[in-house]
Amino acid sequence: MDSLRSASKLLNRRRFQSLAVAHAGWFTAMTGVAPASAKLSSVADQKGPYVDMHTHLGQTWNSTEYLSAEVLLRWMDSVQIEQAVVLPLVSPESSSYPLTSDFVLGETRGHRDRLIPFCSIDPRTSYRGGLKGLVAMLKRYQDAGAKGFGEHKPGLAVDDPRNMTIYAACAEVKLPLLFHLDNQRNTDAPGLPGLEKALQAHPGCTFIGHGPGWWASISGNVTRAEMAGYPKGEPTPGGAIDRLMAKYRNLYGDLSAGSGANSISRGLKFGREFLLRRQDRIMFGTDYLAPKQPIPQFELFERMLDLPTEVTEKIYRGNARRVLGLS
Repeated sequence: MDSLRSASKLLNRRRFQSLAVAHAGWFTAMTGVAPASAKLSSVADQKGPYVDMHTHLGQTWNSTEYLSAEVLLRWMDSVQIEQAVVLPLVSPESSSYPLTSDFVLGETRGHRDRLIPFCSIDPRTSYRGGLKGLVAMLKRYQDAGAKGFGEHKPGLAVDDPRNMTIYAACAEVKLPLLFHLDNQRNTDAPGLPGLEKALQAHPGCTFIGHGPGWWASISGNVTRAEMAGYPKGEPTPGGAIDRLMAKYRNLYGDLSAGSGANSISRGLKFGREFLLRRQDRIMFGTDYLAPKQPIPQFELFERMLDLPTEVTEKIYRGNARRVLGLS
């Protein structure tokens, strides 16, 4: 804990700019080319304060560059991320190019001390044997090293019966499920009644929320239109996230991407109080998917230096390690 506290203090002194410039990983993160003298570090010698709950490998969008495991690892070194979850994207609505579970398992092999693979199956996939058959498919990925399910991002309602079967299978094999929610993928209404239906029906499934529709629901006055983007203005109390987290112990939030950073920064006092209140349910994440990608989460936490150390330790790494059973 003392080492994490020291690292957090170091990073809070304009951490991203100074460390990234000083570290060889900065060169790689900015250019996509590794210096010849640079050496990849292992988890044994990279004890950073962060576990990143949300990254991708490969080429996600037709407008982004390819991200290799080596470049991801060097970027992680440069910003002191000790471990990162790597998520496949298998639904046609989720990305320009499919990033399969087998691709993620293969790309992370050899780096499993730092890169934590997830698996995913689109709920519209043809498979035989009903729930039993789906469970067998998930066990195949689990046996190959997958620690969770996601990014779950199909163009269905969040409580569609096909989604509900996915949740039941994840509950049976004990794979936490990280889902994206907006007005196109895992759709829901303001107040998240569909998600609540899923939570009620599947108490054994650990749900980890992400995306514009999810994070817009931090506010009690969210509209359906706002669930497609990044709302502005001070949030109001009574948001669905708070209400559902108070009621369901199997619900967590992944603070990645612009949607996660926006939810806290749009009202820093409100955001700080939310993080204090839900400190056991929120996980640090970036959604890093391409070289040179700006990451607003580091600046956000610089602006919230008064968060207690024990709270940031939970959000930065502790909650993720507990939910994923990382040693």
